[in-house]
Formats: sequence, structure tokens, C-alpha cells
Amino acid sequence: MLHPVILSGGSGTRLWPLSRQNQPKQFLALMGDHSLYQETVQRANQLPAAQPPVTVCSEEHRFMVGEQLQAVGIASGGILLEPVARSTAPAIALAALHVLARDPEATLLVMPADHLIADETAFREAVSAAARLAEDGWLVTFGITPDYAETGYGYILRGEGLGEGGYRVQRFVEKPDLATAERYVAEGVYAWNSGMFLFRARRYLDELAQHAPAILQAAQAAYASSKADLDFMRIDRDAFAASPSDSIDYAVMEKTSRAAVVPVSCGWSDIGSWSSLWSVAERDGDGNRYEGDVIAVDTRDSLVRASDRRMIATIGVEDLVIVDTADATLVARKDRVQDVKAVVDRLKAAGRTEHLFHRRVYRPWGSYDSIGVGSRFQVKKIVVKPGAALSLQKHAHRAEHWIVVSGVAEVTCDDKVFDLHENESTYIPLGSVHRLRNRGTEPVELIEVQSGHYLGEDDIVRLEDVYGRS
Repeated sequence: MLHPVILSGGSGTRLWPLSRQNQPKQFLALMGDHSLYQETVQRANQLPAAQPPVTVCSEEHRFMVGEQLQAVGIASGGILLEPVARSTAPAIALAALHVLARDPEATLLVMPADHLIADETAFREAVSAAARLAEDGWLVTFGITPDYAETGYGYILRGEGLGEGGYRVQRFVEKPDLATAERYVAEGVYAWNSGMFLFRARRYLDELAQHAPAILQAAQAAYASSKADLDFMRIDRDAFAASPSDSIDYAVMEKTSRAAVVPVSCGWSDIGSWSSLWSVAERDGDGNRYEGDVIAVDTRDSLVRASDRRMIATIGVEDLVIVDTADATLVARKDRVQDVKAVVDRLKAAGRTEHLFHRRVYRPWGSYDSIGVGSRFQVKKIVVKPGAALSLQKHAHRAEHWIVVSGVAEVTCDDKVFDLHENESTYIPLGSVHRLRNRGTEPVELIEVQSGHYLGEDDIVRLEDVYGRS
């Protein structure tokens, strides 16, 4: 059976300020109503005889994965939580071990969570061709037929034909300079390395045993010591941290004698920068892509994305990327957007948080939005989903005032439990054990005013938590 494996380990820097560490690009709706991750799992779900997808992600993104799967009505084949990042070869090994536990003949289709594929039919045909090659023991990668000279991708040189639309991989090539990339495109035997793969799970582990045994041993030990937690599988940290950090390309595909490539032209993009998003998006007659409330005068070949909080106006600009969020705005030349990493590095060096979190932060119980901050106070708008509850907790450095805007909140404060209705408020003294719960069928919205000399998120002592965070 075919088991899609979705690799969702992105850290969220290349599309800053929209993409952040706690909400990287795979969880953003960049081209429609669904996120790139949701589009990927839907694409996998439409393949013939495909099993529910297995997702490998970081622990901090686990609830986002679960909620986004639930939102599109797709069952999970497992959500494996990487305790530390170790690149793609160990992550795929975990997925292979997971599916082999219930399907000894499993075939894996490995896909990054943050890629765009416009031609679903062409992609399905390529998967069918790759599956036939995998039955004969080939480890197949998908090579994207290049339509221009791209220096940001690795390339694959194809060798002899294998039938089924596939070829033996002659060699993998690192990212070339422009002249070399132009030659590759002209020769017509090179493809972009897509980072997507298809092979029998057992064959992949056999190749790891031969070419990267330390990765296999660490993955086996980590998975054997894993523990189920709600809908997630927690992988043992110490065992997995012992694995070398290596990509599947270096660990296996460049060393095996059974690497094959299936070329495909399917409208693929890894959305690696704002300029690449502009290049694949629908644009107006002046070459512009607008999102949100934008008024543009004499503007050409630009991407302008307004937040839901204000309008953006442009006059006489060309080849720009302008992206506005609640707490940060990026203005860059389209040919310099790759340098956004330098901004993120400066934010890190300055000890700021705009690269980590949006002003609105999502939690398994709902979200909060920091709408005002001062030297000894902070104001948040909190939304609690129906049936959800915050942890039973206390604070060492702050007190809180809660004012319900809509819905009915159940409040625990020390030994008291009571309902708080719309336009009612309560006070949570410093050090009090408290919890907020929504037992209703509609979201609860409230304003929280924190006061104290320290207001950091780490001033939370969780005594009890239904999400396993205590």
C-alpha cells in the first residue's frame, strides 16, 4: 500500500514576516483558502489506494498539524514528533519504521509539506510511474523539468532509460551558477531536484543500513522508545539526538546504485522566497499580485500583501515586495528577497521575538493577540475554542483581570469555580491557582489585562494540562 509521508520541519525564515518560527510557511494559506500543508495532504489523499498520511513535524507544531488535518477532514496515519532537527534521512527512517509496524510491504511517498503543485494530474501520473519502478527495487526521486535557468535548486542528470517514464540517476549536481544552469536547461537531460521520493519502506531501511548505519540505529532506538501522547507519537529525545544530521540525498540517494528519477512537469515550486511566490501567482496586466486592501497607482511587477488591519497604498514603484503584518512590515526589491534571512539574524542577535511569533499566537485551546504592552502591563485578546480549556496554572510575577466579551467562561480561581458571562469580569491575584474553560458550543472571547514587574510567557507553572504540557 502507498503511505504518504509529509515532512513538515520548516523553521519559517524565508517568507518573513508572514512566516515565523511558530507558524512557518507550510501552515500559511499563500495561494488560496488552504495552507500548503493542507494542500499537500489533500493531494496525497487523492492518490489511488493511498493510506492516511504520516506527518513528521517538530513538537511545537503538533497541535497545528492536528487542527489543520481536522479542518480538511483527513485522518492521520500518525504524527511523529521530532524532538530535535536531524534533516530528512533520519525523519524518513522514523516514518518507515512507523508504517512497517502495520504494513510490512509499505511503499512510501515522501513529500515536503511546503511545496506547490499546480498540475495534479501530471503529478499523479508521475507517482504511478514511480510506484512501478519501486516494485522493482528502485529508489525514485521526482525531477522537475526546468523551464528556466534556476540557480537556487540542485539538479539531477538522468542516465539510461528504465521504462515506465523513469531513468537511472547518473549524478546529483549541487546548485550551479547561472551559466551552468543555462547549459543544463539547454541540454535537456537535467531536472530540478524536487525533494520528493517514492520507494519501498524496507528498501530504504536496507540502504540506510548499508550507507548510513548510524542513522538507522539511532532511528530504531528512538522509535522503539517512543510514547503515544494523544494523537501524537513522541520520539525519544536522547536516542534521536544521537543520529547524524544528514539529508536523504547525501545519506542514500547519492550512494545507492538503485537511484532512479521520473521527470515531471507539474507546475511545481518550493515557494522558497517572496519572488518565487510572485512568479507562480496570478498577476494583473501590470504584473502585480495584490492581497488584502491595496490601492496601487503606477505600480508594476510587484507583490503587495496587506494585513487585515490597514490599507497599503503604492505610487510609482516597480519590482518590489511589500508584506505587512500586525507587528512588522517588509519592503524589499524583488531581486533581494533572499536576503530576508539577514533581517531574521539581526532580530535574533537583538533578542527580539518578531522572528518567532506573530502578534496573534495559536495554542491548542485557541489563540491570544497581544493588543497592548507597557512597562508593567500587557493587554491580550483571548479566544477559547468550544470544549477547550487552558491549563490549571499559577504565576509568580503577575496578576490578571479577565473581562468576557462574548460567550460563557468557566473560571477556576483557587477553591472557587464559577461562570463568567458577557460583560462580566473577575480578578486573578498573583499566585492564585486558576483555569479558564469553555464548556459551550461557541468560542469564548475575553480581554485579559496582566499587571506585574515581569510578564513573560515563561511565568507559567502548569499544574494540570489536557494537552500534556504540564
